[in-house]
Amino acid sequence: MKIKEGFILRTICGQNVVSGEGTANVNFSKLVSLNDSAAYLFKAVTGKEFTAESLADLLLEEYDVDRETALKDAETLCAQWKEIGILE
Repeated sequence: MKIKEGFILRTICGQNVVSGEGTANVNFSKLVSLNDSAAYLFKAVTGKEFTAESLADLLLEEYDVDRETALKDAETLCAQWKEIGILE
């Protein structure tokens, strides 16, 4: 998986928000709010190929969480990002 080009993470009024930019994302009219851990992952993998397992590894490096929980959360996040349309 990879985050589609043109999706940018910004902090707006203290909130982590992803928006689409450029002509490739002209039909993407949403702002996607991310919590701190999702924003951390978004930043870490922007421009890179990744898997749910590699996201789980990043969560394990940054947070005090067990592998099972990290993997479950990473899989859920990937499914949400795919449904929203920000993944290739």
